[in-house]
Amino acid sequence: MTDIKWTLKGREFVHCNCAYGCPCQFNAMPTQGKCHAIGAIDIEEGHHGDTKLDGLKCALIVSWPGAIHEGNGEVVPIVDERATPEQREALLRIMSGLDTEPGATFFQVFSTTFSKVHDPVFARIEFEIDVDGRMARLNVPGWIEAQGEPILNPITGAEHRARINLPQGFEYDVCEVGRGSAETKGPVRLSLQNSHAQFARLHMTESGVVH
Repeated sequence: MTDIKWTLKGREFVHCNCAYGCPCQFNAMPTQGKCHAIGAIDIEEGHHGDTKLDGLKCALIVSWPGAIHEGNGEVVPIVDERATPEQREALLRIMSGLDTEPGATFFQVFSTTFSKVHDPVFARIEFEIDVDGRMARLNVPGWIEAQGEPILNPITGAEHRARINLPQGFEYDVCEVGRGSAETKGPVRLSLQNSHAQFARLHMTESGVVH
């Protein structure tokens, strides 16, 4: 158990290199045998102990040479440049899986699979997301340029809607599934095109997802 109590409520956009739906959500191996992804969270309400986190944003660039559980991954943590020193420390502790019960959140689980954690980036995070509309735009100048959109029916061109519900998940309860594209710079360079994206409302604490 941890003595620090924290909460994050907000909206999340994650985009990876897997096929639509992402086999990882079903305990299956990644589509291409490896996992590359970007993600961002718009924190609507949050705190870490007495430190408020309302209105801040954070992001990640992550990469594993195989399946996530096989390890040897690397991560670039990105924190809103508007955060105070106390808020930066609080967000980095949450993103690093600290002050969290083992296995309770994707941050904590992922932290056990990284062999390299790059220096944190403090930057402007331009992030817009419409969860129900499966639309997102993420720009971290010099680091990430990404967007998400609905999957389209290949015959009619109509927007296709699908959801994933994980009642015991460590990231979200329900996510909307779409597609995305992304380019990253820095020590973890990715180029992701027309692959899985997910859009979700998050509510997490040090004990896990509030379902």
